[in-house]
Amino acid sequence: MRTRLTRPQARRVALSAQGVGGTPPAAVTARQLNRELSRMATLQIDSVNVFARSHYMPLFSRLGAYDTGRLDRLLFQHPAPYVEFWAHQAAFIPATDWNLFGFRMAEHRARHERTGWFAVDDETLQWVRTELRDRGPMRPAQIEHDAERATRGPWWDWSAVKSSLEYLWFTGEVAIAGRRGFERVYGLAEDVIPADTLSRPVPREEALPILIERAARACGVATIADLDDYWRIRDQRTVATVVRALEAQGILHPVQVDGWRQPAWLHHAASVPRSLDGATVLTPFDPVVWFRPRAERLFDFDYRIEIYTPAPQRRFGYYSLPVVIGDRVVGRVDLKADRAASVLRVQAAWWEPEPPLGAAERLADVLREAARWQGLAGLSVSRWGNAAEDVARALPEASRHVAGPEPVALAGDEPG
Repeated sequence: MRTRLTRPQARRVALSAQGVGGTPPAAVTARQLNRELSRMATLQIDSVNVFARSHYMPLFSRLGAYDTGRLDRLLFQHPAPYVEFWAHQAAFIPATDWNLFGFRMAEHRARHERTGWFAVDDETLQWVRTELRDRGPMRPAQIEHDAERATRGPWWDWSAVKSSLEYLWFTGEVAIAGRRGFERVYGLAEDVIPADTLSRPVPREEALPILIERAARACGVATIADLDDYWRIRDQRTVATVVRALEAQGILHPVQVDGWRQPAWLHHAASVPRSLDGATVLTPFDPVVWFRPRAERLFDFDYRIEIYTPAPQRRFGYYSLPVVIGDRVVGRVDLKADRAASVLRVQAAWWEPEPPLGAAERLADVLREAARWQGLAGLSVSRWGNAAEDVARALPEASRHVAGPEPVALAGDEPG
């Protein structure tokens, strides 16, 4: 077993563990979607839809263009093999993993009891429970239709009914039974989660070793901070204790990564590819880059999304996506799907220092595939960014545009 990794080796371990950098299949099946979901262990959700909804993108990054309807059917069929919960943040997890987060449900309940976290009252909570028990899973609007309109409160300006549904979801009484469009459908947990799962509570001391081992497998090589962040445990001391136990079992092996100040561990199933030759773009909420200190450690990539940054202060664009070629993050592109014009607009394009030869051509191929995946007939490249001219030359079929005023976060968007 290796005891030392170079930085490029650590990058290849991490990307390989996530399924990024391989050769996409000729056709994407439900089995392949399940495999990638299992590899990541969770799929983060975010409501911003300027290019594509975030939960669709990790599968594109790993498998290339695929039928998002197939993923919808996989995630939302009934009974669904996947369910939403606050795992990393709002995310899909296997429905059978529901009880692994019982400790988090208890933490949410305790936080509310301590601070009044949710704008809820006992009367509305009980009324919502009764509605779901009597009528089955519903959208908030269906419940609110029968309720007196509640005074708007501070929780995202939602009504008391919506706040009650979110509180019951955060604390495990309610689960997400699917979505209509992007609106959640809420049901009592017993109507959504498999009965044999609900009947077997998992204590925190049993859940954390399972979750941390899955995080270590998904990371390939990781520090304590990386493993703590994967599930947002926020208890590095306990994570370190679990890591030592997994090390004693031979599941994790200590390893020194060149340039890393923190100790790291290599999962026993991790591979160290000699090279990776893929090219893709990542959502800001992809596990490869969602923990910004890890992205900087692995790729020398200083990454912040600028959705909530005032437009004049943005450095790279509203929704810039990291560009991965081989084992490096070589740049970022700000993409917008202009569906009315059927055009994928490259609002900005930037290189990181010393992009590899042929990077523009590789990125151009990714952008062509992204446009096809989104059903867009054309491409247009703006003039913003140090890679814009290179990308435009590599896309001779693309038109040019001057990026106009950029969008601001839509009312109701939830930060991911």
